[in-house]
Amino acid sequence: MRIVEICAGDIQSAQAAVLGGAQRIELCSALPLDGLTPSAGLIQAARSLEGIKLHVLIRPREGDFVYDATETEIMLHDISLAKQLGADGVVIGALTPDGDIDIPTCRRLIAAAEGMQVTFHRAFDRCADPHRALEEIIALGCSRLLTSGQAPTAEAGIPLLRELVHQANGRIIIMPGAGVTPADARRILDETGATEIHGSFRSLHNGRLITDAQLVRKVFTALNRPH
Repeated sequence: MRIVEICAGDIQSAQAAVLGGAQRIELCSALPLDGLTPSAGLIQAARSLEGIKLHVLIRPREGDFVYDATETEIMLHDISLAKQLGADGVVIGALTPDGDIDIPTCRRLIAAAEGMQVTFHRAFDRCADPHRALEEIIALGCSRLLTSGQAPTAEAGIPLLRELVHQANGRIIIMPGAGVTPADARRILDETGATEIHGSFRSLHNGRLITDAQLVRKVFTALNRPH
């Protein structure tokens, strides 16, 4: 069974993810800024939804992924709060100014998340050496890597995504994400060998872009249709 993870920036999107049959939510706020840590109230509301895993994005601000000591403490506190509110996992990432994985900071974040799954987010797509970065993320003990293959969209990143899936060799889940549509989701998984996909699958509703349960269902059906 292939996994559909919905990037949900509000409670309506989280509800649509459940209705559409997705297996997991990455909960965030401020999607136009590529996602920031959601509020405690939003986490609590999403946690009340039944039948779906809840992973919480831990990102204290927009911009780069180079964090100072104060920002790191904020992220540690947010991980603790997500755990208290019943999240199944967190989504983290930190880099050095040179574009390498900030291993000491990531170790602290992962230690704080003990008992939860940890996904390393698209900070990876700004890494100078993706193959070395993948080995470091695996060594840190992350469950999953969300990446576009260092391209503007996951579809454009298929060549590197395929290399990463091969390199990972089952040691970590490579989850393509960025600009995924119902039309290209299956091709991305078929051509990379990945088994999970990440997208928001939104449509305009009352002037807002929110996740559309029908689009989620369409993606889920397409991914799990026999060849």
